[in-house]
Amino acid sequence: MINKQTCLAVFMFTCFASAWAQDNVQTQPDNATQVTSERQTHLVIVKGADGTPEFGEQFRKWTDQWADVARKANAAFVPIGDSVETNDFEQLKSALESLPKEGTQPVWIVLIGHGTFSMGTAKFNLRGPDVSAQDLSTWLTAIKRPLVIVNCASSSGPFINQLSAQNRVIVTATKSGSQYNFARFGEHFANAISSIDSDLDHDDAVSVQEAFLRASSGVRDFYNAESRIATEHALVDDNGDGLGTPANMFRGIRPIAKAKDGANLDGTFASRLTLSPTGKQLPLTDAEIQVRDELESQLDKVRQKKEELAPAEFDKTVEPILIKLATLYHAAEERILAKEKAN
Repeated sequence: MINKQTCLAVFMFTCFASAWAQDNVQTQPDNATQVTSERQTHLVIVKGADGTPEFGEQFRKWTDQWADVARKANAAFVPIGDSVETNDFEQLKSALESLPKEGTQPVWIVLIGHGTFSMGTAKFNLRGPDVSAQDLSTWLTAIKRPLVIVNCASSSGPFINQLSAQNRVIVTATKSGSQYNFARFGEHFANAISSIDSDLDHDDAVSVQEAFLRASSGVRDFYNAESRIATEHALVDDNGDGLGTPANMFRGIRPIAKAKDGANLDGTFASRLTLSPTGKQLPLTDAEIQVRDELESQLDKVRQKKEELAPAEFDKTVEPILIKLATLYHAAEERILAKEKAN
């Protein structure tokens, strides 16, 4: 059991963070212009070819949900698929080429629509030429920022094989190219990312991992309620091995097993890339984000060895890490409060 000193530190953070969230303080630091231009998340939302008016109506609804999240999270929203120009292949290519290539804030690319798989090639259907996983792989080579690619389409599984790499999270609606029926995953992922109810760790933001798990649960519930055999099984990949992990391999947001070769499963990096559907996420500087990620990596390593450690040894190991995390969040909150008082 964690001792009183650790509990006090975590409690301090919780109180300060909750107060900030309730007040919904929107104050930016002194270098607000720099923060907006150099530290802004980009959401590239691609609405594919409708196919039928019914599908088109659904795709537009999901796209609107993403647009609302982008606004609340202060992310740059880049829509593809609804302009007068109908060659969306070239528009997507141009949009990706124009993105800032360096930075700590991620680029999210969300594909909403239909997909195909033929002769070993997976594609996402656009107005005009379709885009393949290989096309995206080529276009994204120059981007060194964290990348989140969510393919909500049928036959999307092979996108993991093509796009998987370090510093990337790949989510697909299906586990293979042969799952070619219409995928409902996009609806459930849009619902998950836009709802604070998906926030399992209570940090006022929804991570890729949290949205993936809730969306997978929603898809499973749909097929069960309809007494139908599921024709889609979503995967998440964030460790660069190109294999992907299904939602049933997690309890909460943590993996409950090891891969066959003993390697760690996916989910760790995906749990750190977040969007706030309420706009209340506590802002951190680049340096604080790097420190936080390092501390959370240390926690992950300790958790993986928990069964090998005596309870007292486990507590002794995690306590200083938790205190450092609480101190980091406390410092960020203090800046917010100081700025508010100054105004």
